[in-house]
Amino acid sequence: MKHYIIDGNNLIGKIPEFFNIQKKDPQSSRVKLAYLVDNYFSSRKAKVSLHFDGFPKDAIKISNAKIIYSDNKSADEKIKIQIEKSKNPKQLVVVTSDNNLAQFARVCSCTVLASDSFAKTIKNSEKDDESSIIDELRKSSSEFEKLFGINEKQ
Repeated sequence: MKHYIIDGNNLIGKIPEFFNIQKKDPQSSRVKLAYLVDNYFSSRKAKVSLHFDGFPKDAIKISNAKIIYSDNKSADEKIKIQIEKSKNPKQLVVVTSDNNLAQFARVCSCTVLASDSFAKTIKNSEKDDESSIIDELRKSSSEFEKLFGINEKQ
């Protein structure tokens, strides 16, 4: 099973609306990213580690990823340690645009996804999810109208 290791602050920097929030409220941008990642991986078989610099503030409750704070180290250092401890680094997918970290991951046989590319992928999947929900609601609404004899053109 693939294990995604995500450089959270790096990914926040590649999503403009999160980056703008981060300037004023770093915790809020972390929460929004955590929920976006959690939603993205809800229908995928993969392990996920979402790394943030610093110490935790309020707990972020998500079910499809593990949030790791770097405490006194940098998130990059914690990610490198996680890669080094991995029994099968070929199953790791490291999401970062940090050149030093990306190079380290490649040398260790990990797959590297650029943060901006991954950001587009998860944002597009969010739009696809919203579109399918809207389509389902439209179908349900139309069936409801037929069932109860409601004329759409009143």
